[in-house]
Amino acid sequence: MPDTANPNPVNTKMTNDARTPVMDDVPTLTIDRKQAPIEGERNLLELARKAGIDIPTFCYHSALSIYGACRLCLVEVEGRGIVTSCSTAPEPGMVVRTHTDEIRRMRRIAVELILADHEQACPTCPKSASCELQKLARRLGVTDIRFKPTRQPLPIDDSSPSLVRDPNKCVLCGDCVRACSEIQGVGAIDFLGRGAATHVGPAFGKGLADVECVNCGLCAAVCPTGALSPKPEIDAVWRALHNPDTVVVAQIAPAVRVAIGEAFGMGPGSVETGRLVAALKALGFDQVYDTSFAADLTVIEEANEFIERKKEGARLPQFTSCCPAWVKFAEQFFPNLLPNLSSCRSPQQMFGSVARATLPEQLGVDPENLVVVSIMPCTAKKYEARLPKFETDGRSDVDHVLTTQELGLMIEEAGLRFAQLEPESLDMPLGFKTGAGVIFGASGGVTEAVLRYAVEKLQNRKIDSFEFHDVRGTSGIREATVTVGQTRLKLAVVHGLANARTVAEKVLRGESEYDLIEVMACPGGCIGGAGQPITHDAEAHIQRAKGLYRADKMLQLHCAQENHFVTECYDQHLGPVGGHRAHELLHTCYQSRRRIRGESLVVLGGEQAGKIRISVCVGTSCLVRGAQTLLRQLIDHVHTSGLEDAVDVVATFCFEQCDRGPTVSIGSRVLNRCTFPQACEALQEELAAVGVAKE
Repeated sequence: MPDTANPNPVNTKMTNDARTPVMDDVPTLTIDRKQAPIEGERNLLELARKAGIDIPTFCYHSALSIYGACRLCLVEVEGRGIVTSCSTAPEPGMVVRTHTDEIRRMRRIAVELILADHEQACPTCPKSASCELQKLARRLGVTDIRFKPTRQPLPIDDSSPSLVRDPNKCVLCGDCVRACSEIQGVGAIDFLGRGAATHVGPAFGKGLADVECVNCGLCAAVCPTGALSPKPEIDAVWRALHNPDTVVVAQIAPAVRVAIGEAFGMGPGSVETGRLVAALKALGFDQVYDTSFAADLTVIEEANEFIERKKEGARLPQFTSCCPAWVKFAEQFFPNLLPNLSSCRSPQQMFGSVARATLPEQLGVDPENLVVVSIMPCTAKKYEARLPKFETDGRSDVDHVLTTQELGLMIEEAGLRFAQLEPESLDMPLGFKTGAGVIFGASGGVTEAVLRYAVEKLQNRKIDSFEFHDVRGTSGIREATVTVGQTRLKLAVVHGLANARTVAEKVLRGESEYDLIEVMACPGGCIGGAGQPITHDAEAHIQRAKGLYRADKMLQLHCAQENHFVTECYDQHLGPVGGHRAHELLHTCYQSRRRIRGESLVVLGGEQAGKIRISVCVGTSCLVRGAQTLLRQLIDHVHTSGLEDAVDVVATFCFEQCDRGPTVSIGSRVLNRCTFPQACEALQEELAAVGVAKE
């Protein structure tokens, strides 16, 4: 790129159109007096960032659709005036200015207006140190707010075990709405109200715990302020640590070790297992173990389950069950596929049950005084730990779940200089692991770990190489085929629940030849969990994954079956693989979470016997897919057609078909992904069947 001292150091020439400069045969435009090549960027914002110019924005996220609501990314295009850079495509010959006096003033006013309606409790906000609104206000020189607030305070929603939603801190950027809908395919939240009353939340004022939310926390990960944040458990953990009667043990998830360093200025992917152990010991934890031990257990149980299904011709494909957000998603939207899910508990819950069964005797502690704390990259793990099915004698197997972010705050609060800590070792036996358990934290890691076990068992000899690169990568849906002797295994690796929906629908249609499907809710797998240090840089996720694979290579053992402490655990506590005791402690069952149709509201009632009923689902998933507009159109249609006495129009709250909304029933017919013309056609057919003519 040219510098200001020499504005034309590269070879440039003009095309036949003298207004269209090119740089080495690449079209260019001018931005802030610099020539910049156009190389497939979808908008001026991306091109500017590539050129080293950071244009401010709230509502732009590279993985989401373009929204253009915040109006902070304004630029001036010669001949066009001021436009939003996020929604303007680059064109050859453009002359762009990013920080004129007028643009600077407009940006300041935009931030002032946001701050006027924003709760001013910044010092106590969970996003205080990383709030994008604070950063932008400081960057743009906003020191005074000249405008009065227009929005009324709204109640905080803390119904979810995983997340806290504070609408008073929302800047209406829409990132959470689009992330929930576009990446996860759930649509649990949307814009509600109009004008000054506009806010973001679940439909009908419900709490997150009462709608289709899968607790993944992606909404909190993309939120630029403190409107959505992981539900904290820091104080509860401190109380346990300060209680002289308790023995507090920690388990560290694989993905935490390659991200915790980012909270203290280290680069992503730095493997900090030793310092992490030292920090936890300094905080007061009595024992520090590794969730990777339980991941090795998961590999053995899940791989054996898969092999048995394959040999017996049982229900395939087998889906992984490590991700609680995916499991809840399947329970809500694809209950017909629940028999396809592995019955294995997640590593977190396997660890919890094994800890409850073995540690009281080993540590000489009363079972009631044993406190198990998980350090997880994921907010859904908070939800999972509270499920009644994961209790022993009425007590949760895992008492508390801290995210990586929360642990970083505890370390900071204790005054520990993380980077200067001397590494310490994990405690045995539950701290011993192989590389198979470590790579669980990256998308494709579970599949690779299972392959390291299953291939060896199927061919009855040690595998030549423990690495299966075909299942690694960053794409949302990946396929791979592995041939073992006469056995051909077709695999799929999926991250992002919208991608999971695509694959699940393919399986239901009978179009799948997969044997094993790994699903992780978060982009990149657990390394991209919502509890990790916040980053919007895809490269950070790549580096975290590389860190896990480096950690795998540094270990002497790479296959779960090589973990002698796991073998010992089976011999002393679990019995045979897949046996009764192992099944009791390491496996689980699932339940359909489809909501039962019941509540309804008659919005347009008829007077004739035998009238036709139109029922429109206005539950959250259908509502965000246009059910409200469709309901209004149908009411108007009935009125204008003179059918009030022949037709009932009813708003209902569930057809148990949330993944295919908007859903409408007309007479005996149920229409999925229904449009207004489709509904009118179906109504006409029903009317004709009962001999009613439409006016």
